[in-house]
Amino acid sequence: MKVFDLRCGHGHGFEGWFASEEDFQSQLARGLLSCPLCGDATVEKLPSAPRLNLGAGSQPEASAPQEAMPTPEQLWLRAVRHVLEHTEDVGERFAEEARRIHYGEVPSRGIRGQTTQEDAQALREEGIEVLTLPLPVGMKGPLQ
Repeated sequence: MKVFDLRCGHGHGFEGWFASEEDFQSQLARGLLSCPLCGDATVEKLPSAPRLNLGAGSQPEASAPQEAMPTPEQLWLRAVRHVLEHTEDVGERFAEEARRIHYGEVPSRGIRGQTTQEDAQALREEGIEVLTLPLPVGMKGPLQ
């Protein structure tokens, strides 16, 4: 398995996991790669520095591997995925379902969906917490 650092044309950095360099090149040539944040299909592989053993007898002292700090984009994407995995998509019924939960007509649960800015403001005025969460274009299918 090869893990490559990639970047889209808008400068978003992300990882890609591939069976081989040839697999990466094949997917790139077929237009199968895109940025998970913005959906841009202009993807480039960034240079990486593999570990090289240059001295047979001298081994560096073992130290605990340090994890790279996640970028703000990676943290945001993790948060989006967490929300998507732990909420129910109610689609365009969001305002109606939020009110039903708030007034105890249905059991409380985490929901997500779409609503107008006016409806979101009306929900806030009723004391119903609403958070607007912009989703990456690259998240398609059931990930609304």
